[in-house]
Amino acid sequence: MSHDEVPQLLARTVVVTGGALGIGGGISRRFASDGDHVVLVDIDEAAANATAAEIEADGGRCSVLVGDITADDTVAALVALVESEHGHADVLVNNVGDFRPAKSFFAKSPPEQWRRLHELNLWHVFAVTHALLPAMIAAGGGSIINVSTVEAFRGIPGSAVYSAYNAGVSAFTKSLAVELGPSRVRVNAIAPDLADTPQTPAELMLAGRDPALLRSWLPAGRFGQPEDFSGVVAFLASKDAAFITGHTIPVDGGTLAASGWYGKAAGRGWTNMPDHA
Repeated sequence: MSHDEVPQLLARTVVVTGGALGIGGGISRRFASDGDHVVLVDIDEAAANATAAEIEADGGRCSVLVGDITADDTVAALVALVESEHGHADVLVNNVGDFRPAKSFFAKSPPEQWRRLHELNLWHVFAVTHALLPAMIAAGGGSIINVSTVEAFRGIPGSAVYSAYNAGVSAFTKSLAVELGPSRVRVNAIAPDLADTPQTPAELMLAGRDPALLRSWLPAGRFGQPEDFSGVVAFLASKDAAFITGHTIPVDGGTLAASGWYGKAAGRGWTNMPDHA
């Protein structure tokens, strides 16, 4: 029996950063419903405890670590928690990421903003992976899934730094997968777009537009829900994906295939939504 088959028979330890709300919350709930023990890391204590309570009410298992995953002490606490309770992580999902804070134009953005975006979108992926990887290798293998963005693969006005760091996440995913192949650790990523979550609610994205216009621009005709993303992450961590490594899978309802960003017809600015103003 191969290593990739074993996790499907035995409960795995799955670490999810930013695992309380939105896409991260969906990922935490999905792995717990599949019988895995979720180690949920989040900066929002109330949201983390609420998600853990929901998981446990449904019969799942979840440990919570509250802290900023970009901070060294949180990473150290995570390693200590995983080693003391589980020995090692079988699956690591580096989910944390944010386009905020962001100025409209790079030329007006302060360097301290770039540093924070670096911590939120790229640095912590390195730090958490580096901290948990030795035990994963020693255990005989595992799976790492990073969360990038479709904006890593197309230009996004107003978020050049965010886009660049997420392109780094996808490049890191590809190169690390090659490096870790002999260690039986697979590394993949997903690239979401237009997720209806507390971070990016559909109402805010629509900004008064008619929701019916979505079908003229977004092939799937709707915004993504957390379950749309968590299902792909669960697949990438499963034995069904045992021969997939080094790839970033767009989970975007077809937006990369269909279109990009457009200058507004009337006035300065950009939109990636159906718009005539």
